[in-house]
Amino acid sequence: MCGFVGWLDFARDLRGEQRILDTMTDTMEDRGPDGRGTWLGRHAALGHRRLSVIDLAGGAQPMISEVGPQRMPVVLAFAGEIYNFVELRAELIALGHEFRTRSDTEVVLHAYLEWGADCAERLNGMFAFAVWDSVLDAMVLVRDRLGVKPLYYAPTPDGVLLASEPKGILANPSFKASLTTEALPILLNSRLALPGETPISGLREVKPGHTVRIDRRGCHETPYWRLSSRPHTDDFDTTLSTIRDLLEDTVERQLVADVPRAAMLSGGLDSSVVAAMAMRRMRRDGEGPLITYSVRFEGEENDFRPTALRPERDAPYAASAARHLGTEHVEVVLTAADLAAAAPAARRARDLPSLGQFDTSMYSMFAALRERCTVALSGEAADEIFGGYPWFHASDLVWRDGFPWLGDAPRLADCLSPDLRAALRPAEFEADRYATLRSQVPRLPGEDRLNARMREVLFFSLQGPLFTLLERKDRMSMAVGLEVRVPFCDHRLLEYVWNVPWSMKAADGREKSLLRMAAADLLPPEILNRRKSAYPAMHDPRQETLARTAVRELVADSSSPLSGLLDHDRVLSLAADQHSTMTHASTAHLLTPLLEVDTWMRETGLDVT
Repeated sequence: MCGFVGWLDFARDLRGEQRILDTMTDTMEDRGPDGRGTWLGRHAALGHRRLSVIDLAGGAQPMISEVGPQRMPVVLAFAGEIYNFVELRAELIALGHEFRTRSDTEVVLHAYLEWGADCAERLNGMFAFAVWDSVLDAMVLVRDRLGVKPLYYAPTPDGVLLASEPKGILANPSFKASLTTEALPILLNSRLALPGETPISGLREVKPGHTVRIDRRGCHETPYWRLSSRPHTDDFDTTLSTIRDLLEDTVERQLVADVPRAAMLSGGLDSSVVAAMAMRRMRRDGEGPLITYSVRFEGEENDFRPTALRPERDAPYAASAARHLGTEHVEVVLTAADLAAAAPAARRARDLPSLGQFDTSMYSMFAALRERCTVALSGEAADEIFGGYPWFHASDLVWRDGFPWLGDAPRLADCLSPDLRAALRPAEFEADRYATLRSQVPRLPGEDRLNARMREVLFFSLQGPLFTLLERKDRMSMAVGLEVRVPFCDHRLLEYVWNVPWSMKAADGREKSLLRMAAADLLPPEILNRRKSAYPAMHDPRQETLARTAVRELVADSSSPLSGLLDHDRVLSLAADQHSTMTHASTAHLLTPLLEVDTWMRETGLDVT
C-alpha cells in the first residue's frame, strides 16, 4: 500500500535537503512500516515508506529508470494496488520492456515509460503516484478514478510539495498552514467539500480521476476519466448476470496478495456479498477459511436506539452471516474507554478534524485485524452505486432542491456567530455547491424526469458522502499498516451500473435490488433481505451526556479557538435537543464536529483568520 512524499523546486538545489526529505518521509511510517527509501535530484526529491503486499522481496521505492543516451532519470513513488498488473506486464513485455521484479510498482513505472500519464486509463485498481520525469522536466501526479487512495499537493512559487497525507507537506518548513473563515462550513461538514478542496489554505487534493502536471509554467490539471451516460440496452437477466460476473472478477482480483487476508463482515448485504465471493474463491483454491471481522459496543443490547439510517444492530446478523459462510469470525467488542484511548491515534491519522467515535471505533477494529492480517476486503460504495441509503427512497428528499443526503439534520454552520452567518451565508454556500455538482452530472438526452433525477441523486452521493467514507477507511486502516480493498469501487462496475435505469435498480421496490438479486444464491434470507444499516454507532447514554456537557463547556471557554465564532444560544439549544435525525443517531453525534474542530485547532495551533 505505502505512503510517499515529494518536493519540486526549480529555484533551488534539493540535493542538500536530505534532512528535510527524511522528516517528510518519516511522517508516512504508519502507512509503510516495512521499508523506506528516498531519492534526491537537483530540483526534485521523492521519499517512500512501504507496506509490503506484492513481491515482498522486490518492489522497493522510489523506483528509477534511466532513459535515453543521457540516461535521464524517471523516478516513481507509488501507493496502492493495480489489480490488472499481470495482464499489463505481459502487454509491456510484448512491447519490449524487461522486468526485474514481480511487483505492480514496476508495472506502473514501465506503463508510464510506454504511455506517459495516459497510462492511468489502463490501470484497474486503487492508486496514487508521483513521477519525476526529468525528460519532461516535470512532476506528474495521478490519482485513481474514485479517489480511494489519497494524494495531496501544495503549489509553491517555484514548484510543489506533495504527500499521501497532509502531514507530509506540513513537515516541510516552507509550508505554513492557515485557515480562513471561508473554510468553516467544510470544517464543520467535510461532506460539503468539493473534489480537490481542503479547509487548509493552499493545500489541495488531486481530484479523483485526474492527473496534475507541475512544470516551470505552473500546475496543469487534467481529467483522464469521467462517468459517461448512455442508453442501457441489456435486458434484466443480462444485467444481473453482468453485475455478478463483474463482482466475481473484481473480488478474485482483489484477493491477490502475498500476505494474510481478511474481510469486514457487518451482516449487511454489501459486506456479506464480498465475503461470500471471497470465501468461495478461497475454497476453490484450497485456501481458507476466510477470517472476518465486525465491531460491537459493550452494552449495546440495552443502549441501542433505531434510526432511519441504523434501524437495527449489526451483531446478530454478522454472526449469522459468518455461520452461513463458514468464516472464522472475530467480533471486536469496544467500550467507551477503548474509544477514548484510540482518539489521539485516530486524530493523528486524520491531520484534519476527525469523525469522533466513527474514526476511533474503526481504528480500534483495524488495529485488532492487523494483528493477524495485512489485507482486508470491505463493502464501501455499494450504497452509492446501487442506491442503498434511505434518501434514495424517500420522495420528499429525492425531490428536494438540495443534497438529499443531508436529510433533516440541523446544519452546524447555522450555529456560527451572527456576523459570520451574515458574511458566509451558509444556506447560499450549500446551495452553490449543490448547483456546482448538479451542473457536472453526466446527462442522458431524452431521459424521463424520474431517471434524470435519480441520476443526480446517485451522482451527489458519489461525491462528498463517498469521499468521506473512503477517506475514513484509508486513514484508519493505514494508521495501523493495514491495506483495505474496496471491490465495489471497481470503475468497470460503476460505469455499468451507472447507466442501468432506476426501474431496474429498484426492481423489487427496495434498496439495492440489483445487488440483492445478483447475489441471491450466496446468502441466507435474513441477510439477503436485511434493511440497510449504516456503520454502527455507540449509543451509551453516559457518553452522550458527556458530549453534551463538553459542548456546553466549549461555548463557555474563552480560550477555545472557536471562541467568538459560535452563536452560543443556538449551540446550547441544539445540545438540549434529544431528537435523532435521519443521518444522526442523536444530536450528541451531530455536535461531535464542534468538539473535534476545537481539539484539532488546539493541537495544530491554527486559528481562523
